[in-house]
Amino acid sequence: MAAEEVRVLPAQRRRIIDANDGTPTLSTDQAFLPLTRRRPASAPRPAGRRPVWQREYVRTIAVSDAVSALLAALLGWAVRFGDTPLHATGLGGLSVAWTMVLLPPVWVASMLLFRAYEPRFLAVGSEEFQRVLLAGTTVVAFVGTASWALQLEIARGFVVVALPVAGLLTVLSRLVVRHYLHVRRAAGECMQSTLVAGHPEAVASLVRQVRRQTDHGLRVDAACTPGGRSTEELQALGVPVLGSLEEVAAVAGEVDVDVVATLTCPELDGPVLRRLGWELENTRADLVVAPALTDVGGPRVVIRPVSGLPLLHVDRPELRGIRHVGKTLLDRGSAALGLLALSPLFVLVAVLIRLDSPGPVFFRQRRVGRDGTEFTMVKFRSMVVDAEQRLIDLREASEGNGLLFKMKRDPRVTRTGAFLRRYSLDELPQLFNVLTGSMSLVGPRPPLPSEVAEYGQDLRRRLLVKPGLTGLWQVSGRSDLDLDESTRLDLQYVENWSPAFDLMILAKTVRAVLGGRGAY
Repeated sequence: MAAEEVRVLPAQRRRIIDANDGTPTLSTDQAFLPLTRRRPASAPRPAGRRPVWQREYVRTIAVSDAVSALLAALLGWAVRFGDTPLHATGLGGLSVAWTMVLLPPVWVASMLLFRAYEPRFLAVGSEEFQRVLLAGTTVVAFVGTASWALQLEIARGFVVVALPVAGLLTVLSRLVVRHYLHVRRAAGECMQSTLVAGHPEAVASLVRQVRRQTDHGLRVDAACTPGGRSTEELQALGVPVLGSLEEVAAVAGEVDVDVVATLTCPELDGPVLRRLGWELENTRADLVVAPALTDVGGPRVVIRPVSGLPLLHVDRPELRGIRHVGKTLLDRGSAALGLLALSPLFVLVAVLIRLDSPGPVFFRQRRVGRDGTEFTMVKFRSMVVDAEQRLIDLREASEGNGLLFKMKRDPRVTRTGAFLRRYSLDELPQLFNVLTGSMSLVGPRPPLPSEVAEYGQDLRRRLLVKPGLTGLWQVSGRSDLDLDESTRLDLQYVENWSPAFDLMILAKTVRAVLGGRGAY
């Protein structure tokens, strides 16, 4: 029977999914903590009931928030009162001991009030930490208002230390717990089973994009397409088609998925989606709608209600303005401090390069920067002196992404150069480029003029911002990325730049450099 004619009877759906790789793939109710008792894969869950791992995760961060507040209160007492006994340190009629008892529940209640425990805000993105910040600010305002209204002589030193430290510890503890969850998700656990509804080609595209990274926690286990039609592409991806677009709610309830994701198509218009939302109320599945616009997110996209229609309002990307001035000042200041702090390392690397092979310490090459302006990029030399001449003979052995030449075992790389490349130490002299303003700490990879000559319209948008010492390409695989993925990541950065985005990339760069993935 042709692939387009394959249909799956309802009674066969779960068996097909379970047999997909020999394991019960729809068993997503894995416990977050290792010692938690796990539910059998076949046991049904009530509508609206969250998976065990999700409930465990929320409880874990709630406990860590309370412990963070308690530790912050202890530190505040130690800084403000020193060796004074707890019962003798009065705060407007309350001892610090009582304050320590009250702060953790007040802190957790504030997080609850600002919905910092809602699963949709947890484990991915910055929304979780924005809510933590709002909750902490509210506690500070509450303490200040209460002390003024009730004439409480609360020790300012205690408040100034305890509350900011509580916020810092809360963020750090949540980052640790989030990292542990991401590790579990990389191993295939703590995932949300997802049913995707849309045309087969769009479903396959979403599946490939979702599988590039597991941190988000979605795992596509099944699909519904017009007429229940499958394709060879979906079969190759291991995604069974379990019904038509009219059967989405029935399939979601039958196979007990966590998420139903609908893609843009004429069959799933506004009234159909509204009715689908009503039907899913009888299941525990969340409904998400994937817009046709991709790789644009964060503050640029907001819901704008117009005559009852939830329209997506997309702001223009911020390519100029005061925040970019701040970015430039931060770049140059950080580069100056970095060069000063790393000067002993520069001397050591220079000596090793000269001892390993004849030639200059630095390698200079013309690259293309913002708005197509060329500049000279500086790196530590990691290859033999005649590397450019030898490149002609190695072109056919390229393992790069089409525009960029790369080889995992490039014979032109010296012994010292291999070590420098492994830990990206050869990139450090680019701090001089950052200091002079031709590069930024974070941005797209600086391309060669020969690469830019082959750019199409999409790729040319990479030139709207300064190239970076690090970027999304650095933290996502570097040389292991193909051309399409490199382009997508660079455009994603250009479209969604923000100071918080830069800080996130800088934090991930440390892990990427130490791991060495794609460094050759």
